[in-house]
Amino acid sequence: MRGIFVFIVLALMMGGAGGAEAQHPPLVDNTIYAALLDANVSPTGEVDYRALKIREAELDAYLDVLRGINPQSLGQDERFAYWINVYNAFTLKLILSEYPGVESIRDLGGLFSSPWKRKFIVIGGQELHLDNVEKDILIPEFKDPRVHFAINCASKSCPPLLTEPYEGQRLNEQLTERARSFVNDGRNVVLQGEMLSVSRIFKWYGDDFGDVAQYLMRYATGDLAQGMRALGPKVEVRFLDYDWSLNGK
Repeated sequence: MRGIFVFIVLALMMGGAGGAEAQHPPLVDNTIYAALLDANVSPTGEVDYRALKIREAELDAYLDVLRGINPQSLGQDERFAYWINVYNAFTLKLILSEYPGVESIRDLGGLFSSPWKRKFIVIGGQELHLDNVEKDILIPEFKDPRVHFAINCASKSCPPLLTEPYEGQRLNEQLTERARSFVNDGRNVVLQGEMLSVSRIFKWYGDDFGDVAQYLMRYATGDLAQGMRALGPKVEVRFLDYDWSLNGK
């Protein structure tokens, strides 16, 4: 009997351990990045670049974490979250590289060059720029328009930088929250009469969104949703000006 009891106890212990493993802890350690975002990004997405500059060594340590990952070893959602974090974290590094002499990310380009074409991201021995990450990886590989509400170009008209890293286990929830928040923010989407004024993101990435009004209805709430339903196909779409000034101080 004692032998059977010991066997049962061991089996339960092993089952508990297996249950813990079954939770699949994330393969990318975002701990450093989470602390930096929590301390230096406001709930509305404003970045305290002065304070972040003081902790730039910590950001560099996190970028080393990202460089040390083989993205192909990750599952689909984990990989998607990884590349979003790559884009956002390296954008912060790009700003800090010449901060405080930066009033807009566009200042980091030149007459014949773009800040989004600067190759300063090294993943798996390959040099990449931000456009590579966005247009060669995030958009074609994952085919999810919500990514446009998740990546941040360090500008006031960009979707706000999230105050936490993107995580594979919660990615769908995070992306949906970002989409809903952006669409229902009066700075990005305004309905006046039959005129629907929307962020230029919906123009630049029109192929990803398709019919703008129909896409917005997926996430619109309250008066915006009610007004759009009442108008139906009569709605006229125009695009708002884009504010490229720095999203912080």
